[in-house]
Amino acid sequence: MSLLERELSGVVMTPDNIRTRQLPVVTNILVAVAAFAVAAVVVLGAGIGNWVLVVVVGAVLYLVGLYVAASRVEGKRPAKNRTMKALIYSACILAVLPLASVVWTLISKGVERLDANFFSTSMNNIGARDPEGGAYHAIIGTLEQVGIATLIAVPLGVLGAIYLVEYGRGRFADTVRFFVDVMTGIPSIVAGLFILSFWVLIVSPWFNDGQPRFSGFAAALALTVLMLPTIVRSTEEMLRLVPGPLREGSYALGVPQWKTILKVVLPTALPGIVTGVMLAIARAAGETAPVLLVAGGAAAINFDPFGGNQQSLALFVYQQAGDASRYAPARAWTAALTLVALVLILTIAAKLLARRNKLSR
Repeated sequence: MSLLERELSGVVMTPDNIRTRQLPVVTNILVAVAAFAVAAVVVLGAGIGNWVLVVVVGAVLYLVGLYVAASRVEGKRPAKNRTMKALIYSACILAVLPLASVVWTLISKGVERLDANFFSTSMNNIGARDPEGGAYHAIIGTLEQVGIATLIAVPLGVLGAIYLVEYGRGRFADTVRFFVDVMTGIPSIVAGLFILSFWVLIVSPWFNDGQPRFSGFAAALALTVLMLPTIVRSTEEMLRLVPGPLREGSYALGVPQWKTILKVVLPTALPGIVTGVMLAIARAAGETAPVLLVAGGAAAINFDPFGGNQQSLALFVYQQAGDASRYAPARAWTAALTLVALVLILTIAAKLLARRNKLSR
């Protein structure tokens, strides 16, 4: 007689006997409704918070109630598993809620000035009582400044990461990594002050008859300083994830190291590299302090990034949000929506381009 037969003598092993008891879905829903109802009564009745606190307190009460109900029906171990699963789902929902709230707020308030005039005019000669005026000059400035910064930062950042992963050994490589880590957390205004003291006050007078000069290119240099550490760190991590046998197989065929990096390593890590680059671009496009310090901002259109004040979308949002005109907030919300949409379009385009250039294709 087997061990199972001795322990379960007289019991026929059928699917009905093997199946464990499950907490009904209706009970799960009732626990959730009761938890959030109690949270609403306590929080709103006592006047200690708003709907955000109701959601947080309700989620806590729901997890406690779910564990109690599940432990009575399923047992302690399945109850712990169910509770932890609910905790993970709840954390995911709580993480998505702020993002959904931001997106909804941008769309609901940004569509008010989403018209042709907003994208085809500037703020030149626009008074406080004028409902017209747009962000065409700010869009041009953002595209030029972020574009120039990307052209400078991406090659430098990718080459720096290649050195750290493929060639860097010893104290010098450790020093470079240390300073890259330090620069990752540098405040944006510090980068703006650095470019102001170096480029605007020292270098630009050489090209402007001895007078300092604001420019979009100076803003691009400040954005480059902010983008570089993000690109270096993300690219370094992606290059380290490339399997070693890919490199070894290429070396075994007699391919030199530089060509292995160019033809094998970089295409394999390209999707991750693109993600890091787009994160850096998104941060640069949303910076206000460096542009204000070294580009100055402007109400008129300026296509020349090397001469004269230039505007950006982030700085336009900042200025319109603080303007006393009753038409300014609508411009600020629409400009913010435009900035987010611009970054989204660039990210999607870069992802599609990276997907088409994968090594497997």
